[in-house]
Amino acid sequence: MTGLRSPNTGLRALRPAAFGADPGGERLARIRRSPHFKDGVFQNPGGPARTRPAGSTLDVAKVFLDKDTRPLRAPRGTVPVHPTTYADLARPPVTGLRLTWVGHSSVLVEIDGHRVLFDPVWGERCSPFPFAGPKRLHPVPLPLAALGPVDVVVISHDHYDHLDLPTIKALAGTDTLFAVPLGVGAHLEHWGVSPDRLRELDWHESTRIGGLTLTATPARHFCGRGLRNTQHTLWASWAVAGEEHRIYHSGDTGYFDGFKDIGAGHGPFDATMIQVGAYSEFWTEIHMTPEEGVRAHLDLQGGVPHGVLLPIHWGTFNLAPHPWAEPGEWMLAAAGAVGQAAAFPVPGQSFEPAGVLPTRPWWRDVSLPLNREWPVPEITAVAPRGDLDFVGEV
Repeated sequence: MTGLRSPNTGLRALRPAAFGADPGGERLARIRRSPHFKDGVFQNPGGPARTRPAGSTLDVAKVFLDKDTRPLRAPRGTVPVHPTTYADLARPPVTGLRLTWVGHSSVLVEIDGHRVLFDPVWGERCSPFPFAGPKRLHPVPLPLAALGPVDVVVISHDHYDHLDLPTIKALAGTDTLFAVPLGVGAHLEHWGVSPDRLRELDWHESTRIGGLTLTATPARHFCGRGLRNTQHTLWASWAVAGEEHRIYHSGDTGYFDGFKDIGAGHGPFDATMIQVGAYSEFWTEIHMTPEEGVRAHLDLQGGVPHGVLLPIHWGTFNLAPHPWAEPGEWMLAAAGAVGQAAAFPVPGQSFEPAGVLPTRPWWRDVSLPLNREWPVPEITAVAPRGDLDFVGEV
């Protein structure tokens, strides 16, 4: 009889497009051959990491719903954005390296004549549904088309605040390439990206795109977009090396000793983009605090301040119970305690790590004051201040 479908087929038809697709065929076979895949799941470096909140559901709910701290979790005014234009980005960086923080973990990096777009999220919500889920706290600073041509889009993992369906569909209509962790290509193919434009890597694998070498490096996190978390797609941080410059994007990760190995193998870096928001005592193993973010940066740089740290994964979405402005304030204190140069652009603002850095704490204009002592890294091997080659904006 025609017109009949199996129950599984019917359930798949009801599956939201934003859930993506599960790996299959040769992709799944490659996943099963990965040295990082064991007992049916990808394994974290440094041993298992708790991917579900510690404590009871009631404990978590009490913290999120607390009437005294809840007002601190959102800005009290309009978050400023920098009106970057296509003309601004059409001018090549003077030093050969320029970063434009679009918000959250989305960063356009212009490096040695190439353009790399990390974790682009232009959608209004990081959710599979347009009517529910965390909503933007500030508008996208510029239209996706205003970026101009992009050589490669790099995805760190498949969570909604890093892999955004409407953004990927828009980019699928261009000729850009995509560098993604192993298994994530199944989502992109499902959304219209042709397989020949995918560079799908396991940890420690590299690909050449133009004059750049992109390497998927370990991270301590997890994956999942649907109702079940099967751990069948990998998560990664990324090291990118050009002819003159090197950069690093952490994706989402807990702190682990592997940063030292990444730095030894691929650093030191002219700039790092480090996740320092959406942390909580309930999930300490899969997200870093700003203090841990500075420690990770120093590990990547051989133990001493070097390059510029751009804090990411904060300011755009409300994803954790900490105050909205806390990552900025804490990073300011933690980086300052060890003499590490850190950049604090408003969303959309471009800067060159070798030039004048945006350092004004702009979030104070639109947030309630936070008065506390911030934990900072221990100073063990700090280079003299004069060795830090940067100029700050006051």
